[in-house]
Amino acid sequence: MPFDQKTPRPFTPAGVRMYAPPAAGVYGISNSREWIYIGETSNIMAALMEHLSGSRVPLMTHNPTGFVYEVCDGEQRPSRQVRLVHEYGPACNRQTSRYQ
Repeated sequence: MPFDQKTPRPFTPAGVRMYAPPAAGVYGISNSREWIYIGETSNIMAALMEHLSGSRVPLMTHNPTGFVYEVCDGEQRPSRQVRLVHEYGPACNRQTSRYQ
């Protein structure tokens, strides 16, 4: 089952501050060609800002331009992430488990 949110928001500091909630959930980062990473977190906004800071360089080498998210509780997050990774096959989730 795809992300609830269909339209990506701009993956920029301003876009994350404007659209990403400081709430628990799952999120996906993409560009116009591929899904790059799907993660789960207790704070969507903080996780996206961490990615933007460049601390996870392999993700940023894919030139991400957009993000989507779903708010969901802690019990649902891991299984929802697994389902979305299986469905979309994001590049960085395939490379190594250290991004999860």
